[in-house]
Amino acid sequence: MSRHPPRPQRRQRGTAAVEFALLAALFFLTVFGIIEVARMLYVYGTLQEVTRRAASSAAHVYPTDTAGIARIKYAAMFRTSPGELPLAPPVSDAHLKIDYLALIRDPDDGELSLAPVASGSIPNSAARNRQLCMANPNAADCIRFVQVRICGTGADGAGECPLVRSRMMLPLVDLHVPLHRSTTIVPVESFGYQPGESPCPCP
Repeated sequence: MSRHPPRPQRRQRGTAAVEFALLAALFFLTVFGIIEVARMLYVYGTLQEVTRRAASSAAHVYPTDTAGIARIKYAAMFRTSPGELPLAPPVSDAHLKIDYLALIRDPDDGELSLAPVASGSIPNSAARNRQLCMANPNAADCIRFVQVRICGTGADGAGECPLVRSRMMLPLVDLHVPLHRSTTIVPVESFGYQPGESPCPCP
C-alpha cells in the first residue's frame, strides 16, 4: 500500500493572526468601554460637587462683582483660569449658570415658590438687597437663594438650561451622552454685604 504524503498546512497559515486580531479588537473594545463607563461615573459625581462648590461661594459674592463670580466659576472647576473640568470634556466654567431666586408668595392661595430675579431687577448692592428683603422678604426683587446648574452655552433666559452632552476621551464611538444639570440651591449668606455699608445709590 502506498502511503500518502501529509497534506501541506498552507491553509492554516495566518489563522492564528486573524484569531488574535479579532480577540484583540474585542478585548480592547471592552477595556475602553470600561474606562469610559468609569469616567462617566466620575463625571456625574463631580458635576454635583462642582455646583455645590460654586453655589456655596456665590452665596458670599454679590452678582455685580463680575470678577469675583468669574473666580468662583474657575475654582468650582478646580482651575485658576478658564478651561474644561479635568477628564470631563466639554464641561467648562462657561457651562456654570448662576441664577438668583426670590421667594414669592402667591396672593391668591398664599403658597410660596421660588422664581428667578431678572438681571435688570437685581438690586445694585448687597446692602440694597438686604434693605429690600427686610422690608418685604417675599418681594420679587429680594434675592433669597442662589441656584447653580450645569447648562449648555446656548441658555439665554433665566429658566432655560439645555443639557450638556459629553465628549468621549477615546473617540472610537462618540455617543454624546447627555449630562444631568446637577442643580444646587443655597440660601444667600453675607452676599458680599459689609456692616455699615450704605444701600445707596438707590434706584
